[in-house]
Amino acid sequence: MHEVSIMTEAVRLAVAAAQAAGARQITGLRLRVGTLSGAAPEALTFAWDIVRRDTLAERAQLEIETIPATGWCATCRAEFAAADFLGECPRCHEPGGQLQHGRELEIAAVDFI
Repeated sequence: MHEVSIMTEAVRLAVAAAQAAGARQITGLRLRVGTLSGAAPEALTFAWDIVRRDTLAERAQLEIETIPATGWCATCRAEFAAADFLGECPRCHEPGGQLQHGRELEIAAVDFI
């Protein structure tokens, strides 16, 4: 369950940003998590409830935006829903499509007062 270490770092970065801005409290944290990122949103939420205790984020809300995996087929010149990293185009079955989205694992926003 590497999600605990991911959320620990996300909270550390959010707290550092809030402290640098002179904030008293973090009210929200929004993450962007790709479906091929290797992080499970349910596990991130579970970890969030643990790692935010006794921090500026103790009462903050967590929002996780799931980013679907998409690939680009150079042959068809079209984007497609990617099921994995192999990137086979569902139209022409050409392998090697370029993964466009789905690996994201990032902080999108930190709200504080």
